[in-house]
Amino acid sequence: MKNLIFITMDGARLDSVINGINYKKLIEKSSFFSKVIAYAPYTIAAMHAIFSGTYGNKTGVDSYWSNMHFKKDKYKTLAKYLQDEGYVTYGDVINKLVLPPSGFDELVVHDEIHDDLTSRHLALLDRVNVIRKEGKKFFLYLHYSNIHTGIMLEVLQKYNNFSSEYFANRSKNEERYDRLFQDADNYLGVLISYCEKMNITDDTLIVVVSDHGISVGEKVGERAYGVFCYDYTINSTALFYHKNLPSKFITAQVRSIDILPTVLDLLSIPIDTNYNLFQGESLAPFLHGKGMPRIAFSQSGNPLETNRPPEKPNVWAIRTPEWKFIKNTHNNTEELYHLVEDSKEENNVLTKFPDKAQELRTELERLAFDV
Repeated sequence: MKNLIFITMDGARLDSVINGINYKKLIEKSSFFSKVIAYAPYTIAAMHAIFSGTYGNKTGVDSYWSNMHFKKDKYKTLAKYLQDEGYVTYGDVINKLVLPPSGFDELVVHDEIHDDLTSRHLALLDRVNVIRKEGKKFFLYLHYSNIHTGIMLEVLQKYNNFSSEYFANRSKNEERYDRLFQDADNYLGVLISYCEKMNITDDTLIVVVSDHGISVGEKVGERAYGVFCYDYTINSTALFYHKNLPSKFITAQVRSIDILPTVLDLLSIPIDTNYNLFQGESLAPFLHGKGMPRIAFSQSGNPLETNRPPEKPNVWAIRTPEWKFIKNTHNNTEELYHLVEDSKEENNVLTKFPDKAQELRTELERLAFDV
């Protein structure tokens, strides 16, 4: 494999991903990771972490407002790695705040309200296939934003984070999300089928990720995303599709920062020592049954009653395969969940397991303040 197509399914929840008709077909022939813990439950910080392989507290992108602080001279991005290796690099995004622009020959913004992303992205596949047939390597980034758009129009613009009407209608929220996801699943099915029909998959690695999930009313105080660090938003997914990769459904906990080093590993691209080493580690060992679960760090910003995300994180979380510890600096509270017995994070057992809380508090502080 020498080319790369990278697709972000913005706001794709784990429970929907593993049950989507077309998603399931793709998962069955891919190396699929079902527990990829996102650095942040909102797109800007989540995607900067993915593209840099590094948490935002180190790169400078730790909030909605901090993309301009990305330390591009210290952290090399996926696009820059590929561009330096001679790839023709093209990106189609929801807005230019989402990705570090360094490394893209072209980074174009689509109209999330009016553009037909299926036809638009099929045309881009035709474009890179011409490049491919000319013997050039390509990197195509595609951002499927319609789940986000639907939530923006039907939830964010109608309710606030404490709207009783929203939280009292869980079934309606689920039906809304299912409708939006169905369109996303159809989009993915069309694109993958086209890549296979055009034989693009013969020499191209396809990576499909969700940047974060979306609430359907699980916790009052978060009507969509970007507030808390509970699993319904920070448990994202990633799959790697190529005929030379094993078909595996991997449930071990990994991190979104591991995606960049995995792509470099699979494409045999060496690490550039002129930049700071990323924090992520390749997931390739998991493809051969040798990987070990990884502790994950996440951050968010609770807007409280303001409906405006804060300039700096005020929710901090660390997750192991069994436990999650959350520190809320906006109200000086802490939470501890035993995920094995409480997967929905409903019972705060902080006082019941003080030793475990202290162990995770110490690890959280190490990761959070290692800048």
